[in-house]
Amino acid sequence: METKTFFTRTRESLFWKISTLFFLILVVLGVSYTMITISMAKRYSDETTQRLNANVASHMLLEVTPFVDGKVNEEALGKIMHSMMAVNPSLEVYLLDPQGKILSFVVLYKKVKLQYVSIEPIKSFLEDNGKSLVYGDDPRSPGKSTIFSATTVYEDGVHLGYVYMILASEESENIATALQESYLLKIGTQSFVLTLVAAFIIGLLVLWLLMKSLRDIIQTVRKFSEGDLSSRIPIRSKGELAELSVTFNKMADTIFRNMEELKEVDKLRRDLIANISHDIRTPISIIHGYIETLIMKHDTLDAQKQTEYLNTIIKSTERLKRLMTDLFELSKLESRQIKPKMESFFMFDLLQDLSRKYKLLAQERNIELETELPTKMTVVYADIALIERALQNLIDNALNYTPEKGKVRIKMEESSRHVNVSVMNTGPGIASEELSRIFDRYYKVESNKSSRGTGLGLAIVKNILEIHQSDIHVESEAKGQTIFSFNLPLVTS
Repeated sequence: METKTFFTRTRESLFWKISTLFFLILVVLGVSYTMITISMAKRYSDETTQRLNANVASHMLLEVTPFVDGKVNEEALGKIMHSMMAVNPSLEVYLLDPQGKILSFVVLYKKVKLQYVSIEPIKSFLEDNGKSLVYGDDPRSPGKSTIFSATTVYEDGVHLGYVYMILASEESENIATALQESYLLKIGTQSFVLTLVAAFIIGLLVLWLLMKSLRDIIQTVRKFSEGDLSSRIPIRSKGELAELSVTFNKMADTIFRNMEELKEVDKLRRDLIANISHDIRTPISIIHGYIETLIMKHDTLDAQKQTEYLNTIIKSTERLKRLMTDLFELSKLESRQIKPKMESFFMFDLLQDLSRKYKLLAQERNIELETELPTKMTVVYADIALIERALQNLIDNALNYTPEKGKVRIKMEESSRHVNVSVMNTGPGIASEELSRIFDRYYKVESNKSSRGTGLGLAIVKNILEIHQSDIHVESEAKGQTIFSFNLPLVTS
């Protein structure tokens, strides 16, 4: 069973499939090469013979006069033709009229089957003086072509016809062709077999080297699929396989990076759940405790204590309500369920109103709140409710993390196309390694976990500004000042 499996795998492997195809291609090319070689060799032999004997017909006219008084001179023609054939019996001589009709001929074996010979090849031969290979009709073999020599016959300036000489008789041509094809076939077969074996061996070697790279790719992909995420394909050459390897390595890096990010997101999600659970549990515990106390000591508590307990319960419910509101709002922002209602409004008025609202809260916490606004009435294009919400979160965040006697500053600056709004506060600052993560809903700065906020305010700000195609920027100094800023498009008249 194992042997059968091995042979089955071998037969189905890409290496042997390509090898078989390669072998078949070589066989087809070898046969084609042999046939072309035989054909070209025959053509070379014919052209050589024709060019060497191109003037045989014209030389014959120096020894004999084919026509006397416009009639065929059979006696003289017969003598000279027999003399020539005694020297070269493969010659066949035909006397033609101007239209190509055979008037007389001298052939060793009289088997002439044609009455007319095509004149066009003869004219082509004479025009080129026999320098190019031209095939003419073979009077003894209708439908076949052969090499020839020809000349024009004149008497007293009158064109009487042509001398048309076949340079290889049917018998000699058959013998020569048989010998030639046999010889060329032997040479072609030997060359073909030698070339085939050498090319096949070289091809298998090259293919094996290519398949080695492919096997490395398969092995690496298999390791990666089995959980070895550090597996990468070594790049040893250039070409398609190298490009495939580079592409896989990039894909593996992306997958590995995404998995690491997913692990980090999962950790942050667990941290968020823990933080939210704590934030929810605390006000619920307070509410439950004070209500239980009110029930148990209803008859013994004076009115002042009852009012104090009820105020504590109200504050806890407000905190719980604020947390739920922030979570619900952030979810809608992240899913883009909230569509901004864009309009033009004065940014100066919005910042002034917010400054007045937070002035009293800042005084209660002994924090200096100041504004730095231009006197020019600047108009921006945005959703005023969402921008107000973002600014409230930034100011709340600044007040929550500013110590007593600290400072919070709201500033607006105008450029040629945008309005820049920033909220600055003094305090402990944010560590540089945490700056890029403070807007993540799953992340909370370690030093801020005891803050008054829900921990979702900056994530809400980021999503609000993303809806407006704007970005929130942060700069922070250790035990110095922290600045949050963003831009909005300016409306110009």
